Amino acid sequence: MSRSFSPVHHPGRPRLRRRLRRALHLIMLGGTMTSLLVVGARPAHGAVSFEVESLDGSRNNLARPTQGQVGTAYSRVAAARYADGRSQPVAGPNSRQVSNRVFNDTHQNLFSEHRVTQWGWTWGQFLDHTFGLAAGGTETANIAFNAADPLETFSNTLGVIPFTRDVAAAGTGVTNPRQQVNTVSSYIDAWAVYGGTQQRLEWMRDGPYDNSMANNAATLMLPGGYLPRRTARGNPAAAPAMNVDGQLAGNPANAAVAGDVRANENLALTATHTLFAREHNRIAAMLPGSLSAEDRFQIARRVVIAEQQYITYSEFLPAMGVNLPRYTGYNPNVNTALSNEFAVVGYRAHSQIHGEFTAETQAARYTAAQLNAFRAQGLEVEVDGADITIGIPLNVAFFNPDLLPAIGLGPFLTSLAESQYNNDEMIDNQLRSVLFQVPVAGNPSCLDGPTLPACFTGVVDLGAIDIERGRDHGMPSYNQLRQAYGLPARTSFTAITGETTDTFPASSGGDNPNSLEFLRTADIDGTATVVGEADGSTSGVRRSTTAARLRAVYGNVGNVDAFTGMVAERHVPGSEFGELQRAIWTRQFLALRDGDRFFYGNDMGLTSIAAQYGIDFHTTLAQVIARNTDTPAAAINPNVFLVPDDDLPATTCQVAYRVVTTWPGFFQADISLTNRSGAAFNGWNLQWQFADGQAFSQGWNGVFSQNGVTASIANASWNGSLPAGATLTGVGFNGSWDNVTGALPVNFTVNGRRCSLG
Repeated sequence: MSRSFSPVHHPGRPRLRRRLRRALHLIMLGGTMTSLLVVGARPAHGAVSFEVESLDGSRNNLARPTQGQVGTAYSRVAAARYADGRSQPVAGPNSRQVSNRVFNDTHQNLFSEHRVTQWGWTWGQFLDHTFGLAAGGTETANIAFNAADPLETFSNTLGVIPFTRDVAAAGTGVTNPRQQVNTVSSYIDAWAVYGGTQQRLEWMRDGPYDNSMANNAATLMLPGGYLPRRTARGNPAAAPAMNVDGQLAGNPANAAVAGDVRANENLALTATHTLFAREHNRIAAMLPGSLSAEDRFQIARRVVIAEQQYITYSEFLPAMGVNLPRYTGYNPNVNTALSNEFAVVGYRAHSQIHGEFTAETQAARYTAAQLNAFRAQGLEVEVDGADITIGIPLNVAFFNPDLLPAIGLGPFLTSLAESQYNNDEMIDNQLRSVLFQVPVAGNPSCLDGPTLPACFTGVVDLGAIDIERGRDHGMPSYNQLRQAYGLPARTSFTAITGETTDTFPASSGGDNPNSLEFLRTADIDGTATVVGEADGSTSGVRRSTTAARLRAVYGNVGNVDAFTGMVAERHVPGSEFGELQRAIWTRQFLALRDGDRFFYGNDMGLTSIAAQYGIDFHTTLAQVIARNTDTPAAAINPNVFLVPDDDLPATTCQVAYRVVTTWPGFFQADISLTNRSGAAFNGWNLQWQFADGQAFSQGWNGVFSQNGVTASIANASWNGSLPAGATLTGVGFNGSWDNVTGALPVNFTVNGRRCSLG
C-alpha cells in the first residue's frame, strides 16, 4: 500500500515514557491454560530420550516418509487450471492494470479493524519462510507495463515488470498438468532457525566447520548477539546461500545467515530470526553441562519448535480470527504437504504489511554519528529529551541487515507493537510498485507517500506478481476456488465485496483517477477521522466501490482471479479475513497441526524435558522477547499480537477474563465487566469468539449461549443494570477444551461496542 509514511511525531502516539509508565501496571489478561517456562534447570537424568525430528521433513509420517519433505510437490485442493490443460497460464486482464485499480491505496492508511499489530504479518511471514518456498525457474513471463495508463503514477525505464515462472515438478506439464515444488519442509518445525541440511546447520553452529557434527557446540553462532554474516568463517564463498536483492545485491557477502535463505528480506524478518536464535542459545545454556553438546542442542531445538507451534496456535491464529476445532490427537491420515492454493493465494496477506516501523527507546543508546547515519539512509529521527523515536520506511528495511544491530533488537521489536494495515484489497506502494528497489541517489526525503515515485525509475509490483503467480501455478478462478473450499459461488461483484453497487458515479469511471479518491474514513469504533491522516483510520469510503472497479477490469464475476476476489471480500465478523481466505487458512493450519507427529500436543519428548530440566515450552511471544532482549517484560503488551488499549480510542466497557483453574477436558473462567460509557447499562450482552473448540458447559450469573465460535453472555434478571463507572463481578462459567491449546479470547464487545481488556 503506499499508505503514506506518517511523520515520526504522530498526534496521539504514546512516547516511550508513557509506555514505560504504563508498563508498571500492565497485567496479563487472564492466565494460561498451562504452566509457563521455569527458569531454573534441574539435574540431568540421562541423554536425549526422544526421537529427533529430521531437518528436511522426512519420516515425520512413518507410513508416508516423504510426505511434507523438502523437494516434493505442493498438494492441490482443486484441479489445476491451465489454458491448454497442461502448462499454459490462463489469460486475464493485465495484472498491473488490475493493481492500479483494485490494489492502489493512493497513500491512505487503513489499519487493522481488530487491533492486530505488525506481529500479525511478521509472524505470518516467519511461518511462511518455515513451511513454503516454491522452486524458482528461468522461464521469463514479464508483465507488460503501460506508461499511458491514466491511473499509472510511476515511471519504469525497463518497460516491463520482471516475472519468471516457477519450475515445473519433474514429469509434469507436458502430458499432464504442471505442478510446482516446495523447497522447504511442510511443517512448523523452526526451519527458519535451523535450516534443512546438516551442512547449513553445521556452518551456523558454534564450533569448527569440518563436515563433522560430532564436535559442534550446543549453541548457534551469534557474534555480538546477532546473526552471523557470510564472512563469519572467513570465506563467504563457502557460506550457506542467502537471497540478496536491493542494498545487498552489490555486497552479497554481507548477508546475514539463518536457516532460511530469505532472512534478509526485511528487518522484521531478520529480527525474528535473531530472536529465536537467541532463544535457542538461552535454552541450551540452561541445560546441565553433564549433557553432551549434541544433546543440549537437540533439547533446545525441540523446545524452540514447540514454542513456535504454541505461539502460532494460541496467539497468532486467534488474533487473526482463525478459530480451529479442538485438537483430537495426531492423525497419520492427514496430508500435511502444503497446498498450492494456500501458498499461492490464501497465505499472500501482503495487504497487512505496514509501510513503516517506528522504534522508541532511550536517546543515549546512540551517538550523534549514528543518528546522522540513520538520517542519511532516509530514517526519520526525533529526539525528545532522554527519548528518541526512529521511523524506518519499509523500503530502507529491505535487505539491510546492518540496520538491526545499529538500532538494537529490543528497540526494533517494540516497533512491531503498532497496528498493521487492514487485510483488505489495498497494498502499500513500497510493495505494490517499488519492491526491493534501491532509490535514486541523493534524494532520501522522498521515500514515502505521494513523493515516492520521484525516488524510483522502475516498477516491481507484488500485487501484480501475486495475480501472475496464481496463473503460473494453474490456480482456479475465484469462484472455482470458493467451491473447492465448500463455499457457494458469488453471482455478482457486490456479493464479493458486500457493497450496494458496482456502478461508477457520474463523472467517474474505471480509467478516471478520481475513482480512487477517499471521501471519508473512520476509526476502529466507527468515529469519523480526517481523510489522509497517517494514523487512526481502519475503514474508508471511496468515490467508487471496489465492486465497480472489479467489474471495470474483469467484466464478469467468472473471470475474477482467485487472489483478487479473495482480498476484495467483506470480512467475516471477528476475523481479519473474508470467507475464502479464512477457509484456506483453516484447512491448512488444521493439517499442519493434526498431521504433524511432532506437534506439541502429541508430546514427543516435551513432558520428559519439563520433568528432567524444568523447561516448559508453553510461552507467549512477549515472554520470548523479554527473555532475549533488554526490553523489560512490563514494557511489552502481554499479547504482542494486539495493540495495547492505551494506544486505541477509549472504550465504553472493560472486560477482565481470567482462567482460574483447569482440569482434564475443562477449565473455569471468571469475568468482570466495567461500565466506562458515562451512562448506566440497562441490560448488557457480552460477546467474543472462542478458539480451539472451546465451549460453555455450565455458567452462573448470566444467560449463556453459543453459536459456532461466537460466545454470548446476557445479563441475568437481577444484574442487568450497571451504573456508569461500576464493575460487575461474579459472572463465570465452566468450559470444555482440548487440554492442548486453550487460547484466550481477543475480541470482546458489550452491546455491540468494542471493550478494552482489563
